Amino acid sequence: MSVSDTDPVVRIEGLTKTFARGNVTALQDIDLELMPGEFVSLIGPSGCGKSTLLRVIGDLVEPTAGSVTVNGKPAKRARADRDYGIVFQDSVLFDWRTVAKNIGLPLEMLGWDRDKRKQRIDEMLDLVELRGFEEHHPWQLSGGMQQRVSIARALAFEPALLLMDEPFGALDEMTRERLNLELLSIWQQLGSTVVFVTHSISEAVFLSTRVVVMSPRPGRIAGIVPIDLPYPRGVETREETRFFELVTQVRELLRSRGEHLLPEEELGLLEAPE
Repeated sequence: MSVSDTDPVVRIEGLTKTFARGNVTALQDIDLELMPGEFVSLIGPSGCGKSTLLRVIGDLVEPTAGSVTVNGKPAKRARADRDYGIVFQDSVLFDWRTVAKNIGLPLEMLGWDRDKRKQRIDEMLDLVELRGFEEHHPWQLSGGMQQRVSIARALAFEPALLLMDEPFGALDEMTRERLNLELLSIWQQLGSTVVFVTHSISEAVFLSTRVVVMSPRPGRIAGIVPIDLPYPRGVETREETRFFELVTQVRELLRSRGEHLLPEEELGLLEAPE
């Protein structure tokens, strides 16, 4: 079943997830639709279920109740059809494979012939600005470069949906901000729909078309903040008055749902010192 520009890429209805071990309800009564080409960030306190929600969308975790469709298909079918790519906080690369062979792995699994694989790998190396590193191994790269390889691998087969679970969380601030810019450039070139999990308010606002704010466990949608900052966005975007207004709006929504329990370094606070 194909999806038109007016149909959601992801439709979540009445989603609840309870883990049998400990009888913990991670998500409760989630309803959400993601449209083609959106960049949607999920943010909330630790343990609110945002990563669980992403994994349910990706059919890595089965819901207890409710439904998830991707491209008009059940999530399990969409996974079998390789309708999405996934990037985790750990780049999950194979140390014994070169950069090029890591990027080409899903293409090998899909049965692409060698010439077609090489052409696509070359395109992805250019896209993530790693031309010249194709014969390097992951252990020869910085953390930021490894994540770019991971992103290239996830996008190599042109998925309609890219799921990203705190992909820059372990990186230093300067590398993280640079990769934010690179990710926006890649997203705008390819037009994929992105679901992005983060603890950083500023990162969520900078990247997204919408920010979905989740409540403490059991995770519910506390509110959705549309981000009306124009694209393309650059370093100057973070200095704009509207950026600070949106950061404050997300922060206040988080705090009104108990987010004050989260450590300040995870909130990405931008308030001026008193």
